[in-house]
Amino acid sequence: MTRPFARSGARRSGFAVLAGLAVLAGGATGLPGAGAEAASTGTAGSASVSAETVSAKATGAEAAGAVTASAGTAGAETARGGRQPVIGRPALDARGCARIEKNLPTLADWPKVSSGIKRNPADERRIAKIVAGMTLAEKVGQMTQPEIAAITPEEVGRYFIGSVLNGGGSWPGRDKHAPQRAWLDLADAYWAASVATRTKIPVIWGIDAVHGNNNVYGATIFPHNIGLGAAQDPCLVRDIGAATAAQIRATGQDWAFAPTLAVPRDDRWGRTYEGFSEDPRITRAYGYEAVRGLQGGNPLRIGKGGVIATAKHFIGDGGTLKGVDQGVNPSSEAEMINLHGQGYYGALAAGAQTVMVSFNSWTNEELGITEGKLHGSERALTGILKRKIGFDGVVVSDWNGIGQVPGCTNASCPRAINAGIDVVMVPNDWKAFIANTVAQVDSGEIPMTRIDDAVTRILRVKLRAGVLDGPRPSRRAFAGSADALEARRLAREAVRESQVLLKNNGGVLPLPADSRVLVVGKSADSLQNQTGGWSLTWQGTGNVNADFPNGTTILGGLREALGEADVTFAETADGVDPAAYDAVIAVIGETPYAEGVGDLGRRSLEAARLHPGDLAVLDKVSGKGVPVVTVYVTGRPLWVNKELNRSDAFVVAWLPGTEGGGVADLLVRGRDRHGYTGRLPYSWPKTACQTPLNAGTEGYDPLFPLGYGLRSRQSGSVGTLDETAPPSGCGGQGGGGEANEDLEIFNRADVAPYRSFIGSADNWGGTEIGADGEAAHSAIGVVPADVNVQQDALKATWNGTGPAQIYMQDPAKGTDLRGYLNADGALVFDTVVHRPPAARTVISVHCGYPCLGEVVATSLFQGLPVGTKATVKIPISCFAAAGLDLETVNTPFLVYTDGAFSASFADVRWVPKAATDPDARSCSDLS
Repeated sequence: MTRPFARSGARRSGFAVLAGLAVLAGGATGLPGAGAEAASTGTAGSASVSAETVSAKATGAEAAGAVTASAGTAGAETARGGRQPVIGRPALDARGCARIEKNLPTLADWPKVSSGIKRNPADERRIAKIVAGMTLAEKVGQMTQPEIAAITPEEVGRYFIGSVLNGGGSWPGRDKHAPQRAWLDLADAYWAASVATRTKIPVIWGIDAVHGNNNVYGATIFPHNIGLGAAQDPCLVRDIGAATAAQIRATGQDWAFAPTLAVPRDDRWGRTYEGFSEDPRITRAYGYEAVRGLQGGNPLRIGKGGVIATAKHFIGDGGTLKGVDQGVNPSSEAEMINLHGQGYYGALAAGAQTVMVSFNSWTNEELGITEGKLHGSERALTGILKRKIGFDGVVVSDWNGIGQVPGCTNASCPRAINAGIDVVMVPNDWKAFIANTVAQVDSGEIPMTRIDDAVTRILRVKLRAGVLDGPRPSRRAFAGSADALEARRLAREAVRESQVLLKNNGGVLPLPADSRVLVVGKSADSLQNQTGGWSLTWQGTGNVNADFPNGTTILGGLREALGEADVTFAETADGVDPAAYDAVIAVIGETPYAEGVGDLGRRSLEAARLHPGDLAVLDKVSGKGVPVVTVYVTGRPLWVNKELNRSDAFVVAWLPGTEGGGVADLLVRGRDRHGYTGRLPYSWPKTACQTPLNAGTEGYDPLFPLGYGLRSRQSGSVGTLDETAPPSGCGGQGGGGEANEDLEIFNRADVAPYRSFIGSADNWGGTEIGADGEAAHSAIGVVPADVNVQQDALKATWNGTGPAQIYMQDPAKGTDLRGYLNADGALVFDTVVHRPPAARTVISVHCGYPCLGEVVATSLFQGLPVGTKATVKIPISCFAAAGLDLETVNTPFLVYTDGAFSASFADVRWVPKAATDPDARSCSDLS
């Protein structure tokens, strides 16, 4: 019988759901943990707030000291006399969970990590025998990982495929509401095809289960990692990992692409919420416990109720310049070892079996570091990870990551394989990849020894995971269990632990249980906004509450806590009198995004500019004689001085997932006896351009420091904050003169160097529109059309089955187009709308994805007359304000939509002075 990880302490609800499911698991042994609450992880700190002083001390980390010293652990052997340091299991607290250390000693070199799963000589002999009997085609097939939308079960068998994946927003049969049975049937079909081959090596299926099994309809979705970082509770992370493993087993997968171990240093990064904290001590302890939870904690094998964990993204993805996703990390080697490496030391000590490579580059020419894209770095992947650290599992690439290595494409990259990548995530071009790789081995460009090493590692992980000798997916632990998909009690506890109280004038929170409240704000009744990115869809957009049938919104939680009759909801605060209520609860904040789409670029951290409607709502309800409680839903700290000034209490709920009732539990007295306990996992900015902002760095002066957090009924007055912000973002827009002629992009045909493409889940890498003006994916089709003259346009039709885009790009490079901003230029195009968009639609300009600036164009296209030509002019300044780097524009026109839409596009160009034309669009109308 599988035993769940035990929890203890008055607050711990225990692992009730998994305990009830244990009889289904059939065999793995978990690691018990019992005892007293964890020791404190730091000391008190106070927030610096302009000339005002926060009136209460806040329990938390030692912001200015503890996080600057890095690496090492209790139980680790530090270097003496030049010996390489060795890191093993961290010091555990009384509950048996990794302790968040007060200080981490500094390491002079990469440590050797003693894995929680040890090498078994009998296993190694068995693996060597299998590898020796395999053909080259069978070996390369094991190394190839296609996406489920691009491969059939029959092809899995025919090409000896070793693993498949589904990315965010990919489901069996392209059905967002695919039931468990459909997932299991497809898993069984892939498995059956693989074991019918000569080698009989089972295929494994990897999934982006980053906060629960978030691709699956009906699954409980946990808070994103940033919220868990605020909880500072490694036991909680372990239990969430175990619950997520059960969810994954319930739908037939074997492999979780989690946990993310980034240590984000610039909150403009669109993946900030995927990092637990800017504090590497937290990431170190959490990496250990996340892996224990996912894999089951067995010292010899992954538990039968566990799944393969992935430590990602190796290495330094959180430290790129300006927070640019997939950008350049200029860290010294000492910083990589002692800051960005910490999560890996924890995760690998726990026995993580796979490591995913990062998209970012590691380059600092002044320091002699020229690794470039890490997917091609032999020094990082083999020299450091495999040799120095001693990792003996599988190194897997990220989505088409090999295509970013110089000299490579998505279908061919000897350099990446020679660098040490064992499994290549090649979603769509996998057939060409197999053919190319076989030829490169035959020619000697890739040594056979490297192929054999990769396959040995793959088989080692499959054996340790129990897959090599295990039954079909539908016969494994938790398979098909509806209960395993739900872990609502645990998720609600996680929500309660993760919230941080920043302001509480007069101890207004918690509210009396008999309060009559007015609830306002766009996020109060939105499970889409609560769950954020990586939730059913990749970006987390295009969802409605009905897509989360087992979820509860924050509004729903308040109605449960206070009663339907005492809760009035008015999203925009129009037509209601706040004075008629005991309190106003405003639920505002960010809307979903994922990866580079969430990068802020040159935009400031000012929340009011990013989400102007939120401030308007607060203006309507503040100063009316009743307290205003703001609940802020966000994936990162933002500059919220204006919002704080209009609030009597301010709660950061982060991205809480599907259990919004956990937010309400702390707002209302008597719902939870512990109240607010969360502490900031990231420093909170005092000014709109205050980034990077990290504890322990020179000139550290946040509004609220790392580790800050008030307790319930604790008064925390911050006074009146400065509301001054730069009007046009941070860092300027660069130099250059003024453009004086049109930049033609598409005029009856592509204008060199630009070429037209479509992209969708079929191939986000882009399918070029042919010379005949035609191209097709399952979600989008393009044909020639007439707008001004015969066949001068491209007619794009989105059928609503999935998100897709049409765009025009210079595939070779980006171009400095700052002159068009300096000349008040505009993106201009002629269009005929045939069918207005049914869902969110954007127009964007890219500076080498994920660098981009976009405007929301849903209302724009919906407002154009159907069937009639219109000319659209969008100021280049709108894209610049949205984060576009005009020095490197490679995609000057892109239209993306989540739903059905049809329009023709002609005469696409950038025109100087067009932004000053009377018919030019206003940026404020495109937000």
